[in-house]
Amino acid sequence: MAFTRITAAEAAALIKNGDNIGLSGFTPAGTPKATTAEIAKIAHAEHEAGRPYQIGIFTGASTGMSCDGVLAEEKAIRYRAPYTTNAVFRGKVNAGEIAYNDIHLSQMAQELRYGFLGEVDWAILEVCAIEDDGKVYLTAAGGIAPTVARLAKKGIILELNSFHSPKSIGIHDVYEPKDPPMREPILISKVTDRIGTPYLQIDPNKVVGVVECNIPDEARAFKDADPVTDKIGENVANFLMGEHKKGIIPPGFLPFQSGVGTTANAILGALGSNPDMPAFEVYTEVLQNAIVDLMYKERVKCASTCSLTVTNDVLTDMYNNMDFFRDKLVLRQSEISNSPEVIRRLGVIAINTAIECDLYGHANSTQICGTKMMNGIGGSGDFERNAFLSIFTCSSVAKGGCISSIVPFCSHIDHTEHDVNIIVTEQGVADLRGKSPIQRAHAIIENCAHPDYKQLLWDYLKISQKGQSWHNLGAALSLHEAFIKEGDMRKVDFSKFA
Repeated sequence: MAFTRITAAEAAALIKNGDNIGLSGFTPAGTPKATTAEIAKIAHAEHEAGRPYQIGIFTGASTGMSCDGVLAEEKAIRYRAPYTTNAVFRGKVNAGEIAYNDIHLSQMAQELRYGFLGEVDWAILEVCAIEDDGKVYLTAAGGIAPTVARLAKKGIILELNSFHSPKSIGIHDVYEPKDPPMREPILISKVTDRIGTPYLQIDPNKVVGVVECNIPDEARAFKDADPVTDKIGENVANFLMGEHKKGIIPPGFLPFQSGVGTTANAILGALGSNPDMPAFEVYTEVLQNAIVDLMYKERVKCASTCSLTVTNDVLTDMYNNMDFFRDKLVLRQSEISNSPEVIRRLGVIAINTAIECDLYGHANSTQICGTKMMNGIGGSGDFERNAFLSIFTCSSVAKGGCISSIVPFCSHIDHTEHDVNIIVTEQGVADLRGKSPIQRAHAIIENCAHPDYKQLLWDYLKISQKGQSWHNLGAALSLHEAFIKEGDMRKVDFSKFA
């Protein structure tokens, strides 16, 4: 059947106050951009007229300014899950203006299917090609597109974005698991295994219109590496090579997952440039520029991901070189790229960034001083709990030394001590495997803490009540309190707790 062409404004006009929309994409990659920008204009006009207008938004991960940003600016978001990185949105969340639900990314699609989060009224999907029988080809990410398309009770809006080349057809592996008790094993035993189809099959009768556009992805260019991130990358690479030489990591190595950002790029760069490191595989949720570069250099053999979170020049180059990437790259849905079952089966080595780690190995990856949301847990929990090796990295200090990333007790805990094997800062590596709580505390202070904070952390242990873990409950968050009150954690005064 021929689908009706509509404008983005006409598509946006279908979305009513109180509706929930489900979007394709994962990070700004593959996220629809034309319709959401027009929804923001409607929200502005409705609010100017004194009428309410807010919607709920379900996505695979974060979006860009044309969704989270402009909708947050116009106070158009009632509810949002599962992850975001937009600064405007973050400010509204921390001001209490948006109900934000931080969810493990592997769980987002199934929680929608289970009915935990409410109904999906509309699905808005970004595609690079459409067939009359309802086969659509996604763009730069898998996300939760199959689930929101199937659940959308009012209809599906397709954004046919010509920025994304149809040359990419074939790299997606679209697969939606059945729900319990009918769920079957996810039959992925190698990084490049395919279990689905290269297209998403939707019900053509649910398509209310096709919005044609040409809008680049809102890709983020990360900061260049610096001496601190370079040293963290070197420490991680040296540690892993040591494990390889001991035979703990098999001769051919194991697949890697790494989080997003400058530190992740520095770690991958250090691994790729190490002459003793064999060419390796990647099973991850987000593919960044560094991995693409290593694929061209044949240092990365193949990669499975949910999202091409690369700069637009790199994405265009990839589209122009699909013959090179076609047998080396697979784009999956987030519940497959982040599946605990698959991560554990493949023996993925997970490397993610923490805001802070405490003396016993708990990690905080989401909240500043326990109250202010940074971004969200993302996929770090999916990977770290199920990894062959669970590694968290962070710089030992922040804000010019006024904040220690190694603290007596995390102000918020996303990853418990049971899920963290290794902590790495530019100071060194703390291997927590097989250690009791107090042994972990000694390893973390000695190897990961900044010299400005080592004695303070030793002092904390001295005033702590002894048990399996040593703590002084009154002083446990005193470094955070010192920062809030004095602007510098080094101004902590433990004497009143002795």
